[in-house]
Order: sequence, then C-alpha cells, then structure tokens
Amino acid sequence: MDNLFAVIVAAGRSLRMGQGINKQLLPLGGIPVLARSLQVFERAVPVKGYVLVAGRDDVERFNNMARQQWFCRKLLSVVAGGGSRQESVFNGLLALPRETAVVLVHDGARPLVYTGLVERVAEAAARWGAAIAAVPVKDTVKQAGPDEFAARTLPRDSLWLAQTPQAFHYALLVEAHQRAREEKITATDDASLVEAMGRPVKLVPGSYRNIKITTPEDLAVAEALLRCSPENGSVQIKSGSPVSGDGSLTH
Repeated sequence: MDNLFAVIVAAGRSLRMGQGINKQLLPLGGIPVLARSLQVFERAVPVKGYVLVAGRDDVERFNNMARQQWFCRKLLSVVAGGGSRQESVFNGLLALPRETAVVLVHDGARPLVYTGLVERVAEAAARWGAAIAAVPVKDTVKQAGPDEFAARTLPRDSLWLAQTPQAFHYALLVEAHQRAREEKITATDDASLVEAMGRPVKLVPGSYRNIKITTPEDLAVAEALLRCSPENGSVQIKSGSPVSGDGSLTH
C-alpha cells in the first residue's frame, strides 16, 4: 500500500487517571503505554511514517523519549495538540507529508493494538474510503430517559463499539475536519465527522483486547491481558534496559 501514514494521538490530560499522572507514560508490562502503541506502527510494514500529537507541555519530552529511548525510526514529528481530541487530530493531519494517500488515526492509549489489525483497517480504507476497527456489543444496551430510568432497549445485534485505528483517504478526512470546524460540529471520533458528510464507513472486526487506557482499572485489565497472552503484546525496545515509571529507560 503506497503513501500510508498515521497520526497517533496522545494529547489528553489523563484526568480520570488521577492528579498529576500521565497515562501515556505509565508502565504496562514494564514498558510505557505510549511506547507500546508506537512500536506497533514501527512494525507495521505498510506504514511509511507517523506524526505524534502530544500536549503542549509534553512535545519536547515525548520527542526525546520516542527518538532516543524508544528508538522510533518512523516518527516524522511531534506536534502540539488542541483543546479537544478533534482539534488534536486536525493538527496531526496538517503535519503529515503532502503525498499521504491514506491516513490511520490511533489513540496512543490503546497499547494492545496489533499490526494485523492496523493493516486490515488500512486496506479497507484504501478500498472503501473510510474504515474503523470495531467490535459487536456483548451486553444489553439501555437508552436512558429522565431521572436515569430506562427509556428503551436498543437492538444489540446492530450495535458495535468503535475503536482505533480508524483509517481514511487523507483528502476525505481533511475535508471532514474542515467542514466540522466551519459548521461547529463536534464528535468523539473521526468516523463520525465522515458520517456527517454522508459518506459510508466500513466496520472492520477489531479485538476485545484493544482496550483504551482511561482509568486505573483499565491498566489493571491490560496487565492481565498481557499475562494471559504475552506474545501478542511483546515489545522490545532495548535489551537489558528496563523502563521506569516516568517513561525513561534506566541503565
């Protein structure tokens, strides 16, 4: 696949992790969450390069860690995010090379993604224009009414949970973001902006392992998943160099 690039979003404030904690640097199996995510894109052969979007105060630190400690060779640049995830993704899109044909967008806080899923989503986007990793809902879903009473039960067989990576023809996603800015549309994922233009988005079966680290409980679940199937989460940064809790390698 030609001219496939990615935007990795890691600009959130980690509010639900607790005061002063940056979830991107928390160790998961001894390796920072963000480092695990980046290494998947390092190993995904079709991905030519990627832009990392970080909080304004983290740009220099993340850049140094990624290049000098996590040995990220495909990293093109680290750019500052905006006031929302949507703004952060847009900043990342603008930093990609002009030759970008298909762009992947992935949350840095989903460290258990794997190369096969990245490649399948990218291939689907190249064919259909837009594609996302998603999994069918397992639980019965209730729509809430006033005072938190159940208003109705939604048909579970047609409901999917959106994940990342999400992939799009680059021009399509840029147009979707530009229209959203002009029309003051906000959404929690990029596929929603493309859907708002009336464009179809292909659902690619993802993985229930591909969880997003948001709370301390999520980190505990991710640790358990790694212990159950460590080969799927294996990442090697540098032999003999353990990682400390702040994301740095200790020697």
